Amino acid sequence: MLRPATDTDGAPFWEYAARGELRVQACADCHEPRFPPRPCCPHCRSFASEWRPTNGRGRVWSYVVPHPPLLPEYAAQAPYNVVVVELDDAPRIRLVGNVVGAAGAALDSVAPERIRIGARVQAVFADGLPQWVLERP
Repeated sequence: MLRPATDTDGAPFWEYAARGELRVQACADCHEPRFPPRPCCPHCRSFASEWRPTNGRGRVWSYVVPHPPLLPEYAAQAPYNVVVVELDDAPRIRLVGNVVGAAGAALDSVAPERIRIGARVQAVFADGLPQWVLERP
C-alpha cells in the first residue's frame, strides 16, 4: 500500500485521520477553510490557522475508474474507483479518495457502476487513511 507523503503544513491532517477524524485547515482570522493545507490564507493572507472537524459527509463531485491501473501496485484490485468528494460542511473543500464497501475494504469492493456523480458518501478510516462509503448502499 502506498502511504501519503506528509509535509509540515499537511501533517495535522494525517494525525487527525489516524485518530479517525476528518478535519480541514481553516484560517483563524477570516475562517475560510482551505485544502490542501498551506501556511498562508489565500483569501486574507493571514498566517494564523486552525484545524476544524467536519461531519465527514459529502457527495461525489467527480470520479474515474482507471483501466489499466496507473500504478502497478494497484493492478490486482483493478478496476477500482478514484473519487473527488465535496464536503457538506465545507463545500469549497474537495478530497480525493476511494469509495469502498466498508472501512479497510479492498479498493475494488464497490462495483464501478454503483458510483455516480452526486452520490452521498460518509468518511471512514482504515490505517489512518480516509476512505468513503456510500450512504445508501
